[in-house]
Amino acid sequence: MRRHRRTLIVLALVFALLGIGAPFAATAGATTTKDPVIIVAGTFSPAIANEPLAARLRNDGYKVWIYELPGLGLGDIGQTSRPLATLVDQVRAQTGSAKVDLIGHSQGGLVARYYVKYLGGSAKVDRVISLGAPHYGTYVANIADFLGLGSCIGIVACEQMAIGSAFLNDLNAGPDVIAPVKYTNIYTAQDELVRPVTNATLRDGAENVKVQDQCWLRVVGHLGLILDGTVYDGVRDALRNEPVRFNCWAL
Repeated sequence: MRRHRRTLIVLALVFALLGIGAPFAATAGATTTKDPVIIVAGTFSPAIANEPLAARLRNDGYKVWIYELPGLGLGDIGQTSRPLATLVDQVRAQTGSAKVDLIGHSQGGLVARYYVKYLGGSAKVDRVISLGAPHYGTYVANIADFLGLGSCIGIVACEQMAIGSAFLNDLNAGPDVIAPVKYTNIYTAQDELVRPVTNATLRDGAENVKVQDQCWLRVVGHLGLILDGTVYDGVRDALRNEPVRFNCWAL
């Protein structure tokens, strides 16, 4: 018994000298700190519509809040972003976390970017993940004008999401990525609302991932981006600061 104990002590000393013991000790007592997550909803999207995504996140151990856009996102996007700043501060105070992660669906991605760029969010946000956000606008927002019905029938946010709008020109002036925030943009070839679909991407070091580039049989529409299991698998990778590698068969 004494001999076994002596052997264990010798092995422990050898491992310590070689630096082998440290990983095991860290693993044994390690706790993974996860930033709280705020889901920033899209246009016409009530909080309850984002609950399936929130439930997946909670199941993976994240503390989750849903930011429903005031007036369901019909007004000025800059003004819509201001209550998000208040919510971020409340979440940080409640959880004791220095930073939060934002997941923005559709217009929610623009709201998240505006907050980071203009409202002090760069010091309080670790990562922005956008799902089908019209970062460079969408032809769909120009349809009413094309049909002679007026510019987006008077809906301010719609006008701002049109390609070439003053709002987007301002938001996209300078680098797309605001350091030290990390950006991941997940989009789909079957998006009915963001056209062209590549307008859901960003430059300057952002990670842009089209679902069908990895999972060419996966059919995901605009709304499906907050419901689809494969998309969520990519979201989970991004939250872990890992490259997005989709599980194409996720439910």
